[in-house]
Amino acid sequence: MVAYGDAGLGLLGDPNRRAIFEMLARRPCSVQELADRLPISRPAVSQHLKLLRDGGLVVSSSEGTRRIYRLNPEGVTALRSWLDGVWNDALTAFQKLADADTAIPVAEPDPEQERS
Repeated sequence: MVAYGDAGLGLLGDPNRRAIFEMLARRPCSVQELADRLPISRPAVSQHLKLLRDGGLVVSSSEGTRRIYRLNPEGVTALRSWLDGVWNDALTAFQKLADADTAIPVAEPDPEQERS
């Protein structure tokens, strides 16, 4: 599964794919339901869904003659874990920078310069 890192984020970089992802986060949908709500064709929606499925972010199941798409919990969990790791690294780096900044002694103001 490639639903994290550059692949997962790259998949969501396209505005239409991101819209599809967000719609599926609200509820499972068929290709036609998605196409009816987007300014793109049904074949274009199918292509976006294929990329999301190949990236591990979406799964599908058959219901009669339709395929119903929904978010893949495992793929979304993997993407969230990756983002959490990036965020934790950023917070750690910020904390180290903040600690280093407070450890630097601040020079006392020169009384002669304050009088001018």
